[in-house]
Amino acid sequence: MTAVKEKLMRYVFMLTATVSIAAVLLICFFIFSNSIPAIGEIGIINFLFGKIWDPDLGLYGILPMIVGSIYVTAGAITVGVPIGLMSAVFMAFYCPAVLYRPLKSAIELLAGIPSVVYGFFGLVVIVPVIQKIFGTSGKGVLTASLMLGMMILPTVINISESALRSVPGSYYEGALALGATHERSIFKAVIPAARSGILAGVILGVGRAIGETMAVILIAGNQTVIPESILSGVRTMTAHIVMEMGYAQDLHREALIATAAVLFVFILIINLCFSAVKSGTSRESRKKKTERNAGNGGAVNER
Repeated sequence: MTAVKEKLMRYVFMLTATVSIAAVLLICFFIFSNSIPAIGEIGIINFLFGKIWDPDLGLYGILPMIVGSIYVTAGAITVGVPIGLMSAVFMAFYCPAVLYRPLKSAIELLAGIPSVVYGFFGLVVIVPVIQKIFGTSGKGVLTASLMLGMMILPTVINISESALRSVPGSYYEGALALGATHERSIFKAVIPAARSGILAGVILGVGRAIGETMAVILIAGNQTVIPESILSGVRTMTAHIVMEMGYAQDLHREALIATAAVLFVFILIINLCFSAVKSGTSRESRKKKTERNAGNGGAVNER
């Protein structure tokens, strides 16, 4: 009976995995089957590097949206990753026990807030502050970056904290035994050992920043031009698709689906880059560990 149950569960797990893979393949098939004809009709150079989007004139250049997505995502990483990592370090090594539970609950609450609520917060709080400081409309790359940096904080903090806590205590204790301070032990021994988990948190945070739509629509300015500064209005690819898909038809609709395909490839490239960095750091760590072990072995043989 036990063998039958195990065999049944194996098929169940295989079926669920197959469904997940099939869903991804179906999405890819739908996106690319609808986008390739549109890109062929528009021209891949005109589509990817065109600076004007005007369906009435038959112009479908998405370069401003690509640049806008890159700027906003880079700004979100610049704001969210350092704050998230430092917060994770505080939660794992410095936070008093009486304060840990309320802070953890607050971080989890941040993760559950709908994006439209973040957008309204940015519209009511951040936009007026930027208006008062810089004398602009307040909607632009800087505002969207601050907002998205805030939105990715829960993801970066939770995953980075878990990665830091998963590092064996011997790393920290060994650094202390060698004379390192508390801070140096954390930043020179524990954090490098948790690098893979921290990068995973950054990747997930970047994925949310790239895919965010509603908050960006409310505070980014939605201008289909390449931004001249961090205070200029911008439109990301996700916001672009949402704002025009409701009334788009024929080639206009297919061009928006092609924009989704570009966004898909954009996210894939970013994930591959992070994976390459992660693999490189892992190989470097293994190489250093091998050299260290070899050196220790040589010292033992000399003794």
